[in-house]
Amino acid sequence: MKRAYRLRTPEQYQRVRRDGRTWDAGMLMLNAAPNRRRLSRCGFVTPKRLGGAVTRNRIRRRVREAVRLLYPQIVPGWDIVFIARSPALAEIAFPQLQALVQQALQRAGVLQASDSGQSDMG
Repeated sequence: MKRAYRLRTPEQYQRVRRDGRTWDAGMLMLNAAPNRRRLSRCGFVTPKRLGGAVTRNRIRRRVREAVRLLYPQIVPGWDIVFIARSPALAEIAFPQLQALVQQALQRAGVLQASDSGQSDMG
């Protein structure tokens, strides 16, 4: 996912938590807040309680990839933070993870009607 599409500073994460809403999707939690921009930005949080650095990094990479594939369907103008809540995210099948991310985005109402286009978000 390109740098322009990511939340990077602690202040950005704090603003989403302070001003946004939260949705629970089981193993994943989502915070979202409007950002007054022409694009949506995403951030990823993997708490230390999920395991060591290797496990947390794997979870972060997998969730980021699932979001990257769905990014063209995300409504512009949102800052979204995905918070991993289970170490099982490192091991579940990727299609299940994609479905979990999609479900969280749908609950939050930030997912457009499906376009079957491919992403080049790199």
